[in-house]
Amino acid sequence: MSWEWEIIWQYLPKLLDGAWLTLELIALSGLFGMLLALPIALMRASKNAWLRAIPFAYIFFFRGTPLLVQIFLIYYGASQFEVIKESFLWPILKQPYWCAIIAFSLNTAAYSAELLRGAIQSIPKGEVEVCEALGMSKPLMIRRVVLPRAFGIVLPAYGNELLLMLKSSALASTITLLDITGMARTIIARTYTPMEMFFAAGMVYLVIAALMIATFRFIEFRLNRYQYYHHTPLPKTLDPQLRDEHLDT
Repeated sequence: MSWEWEIIWQYLPKLLDGAWLTLELIALSGLFGMLLALPIALMRASKNAWLRAIPFAYIFFFRGTPLLVQIFLIYYGASQFEVIKESFLWPILKQPYWCAIIAFSLNTAAYSAELLRGAIQSIPKGEVEVCEALGMSKPLMIRRVVLPRAFGIVLPAYGNELLLMLKSSALASTITLLDITGMARTIIARTYTPMEMFFAAGMVYLVIAALMIATFRFIEFRLNRYQYYHHTPLPKTLDPQLRDEHLDT
């Protein structure tokens, strides 16, 4: 078997076109998914059992069923109902692009909501008590303290969730979208070079994943920069009674 590098270089621009579509799917799904995950996470963290039931059922369904099934339910299932085909939603639901974004958004919202719920509940109670002692209202406390702290805690795990979504985006090719995988399969049908094309597609995914990891590392450093502060060593001649055991390392 011969390895044809020239095929890779010849069709690399086509793969990069597919990469732009993949990035669009990830960016829009991540944005819509996080906007949907915020209220779901706050409801899941509520002390009201009835308020927690609805988001629990939503999360249970989308975490418990395969993403491919969810894509098919939205893309193929919506067209089975005349009420949907006659509604204002049909111009959106008949397009595979928007069906993929809806499926990805609903799926990642379920996982992101659980991540946010865990981050919210892991915030030290003392910080919440300080807000209450200062007379902050509930919405103000959530906006100024709870959500910023939760985002700082959840960011590494959320970066992993988007990386998983990047790899799962290959399923968009099953509904005719020419993302990286879809474009690679189209080229393979013309050139009969599956090894070369899937290798090239894998390298494109790898580069995108590396850029995403670097971006999230930078954002994490900015949001949690207090964890990286280094204090000035205390002089050894300082009076022992003035030393602080927490700073004297």
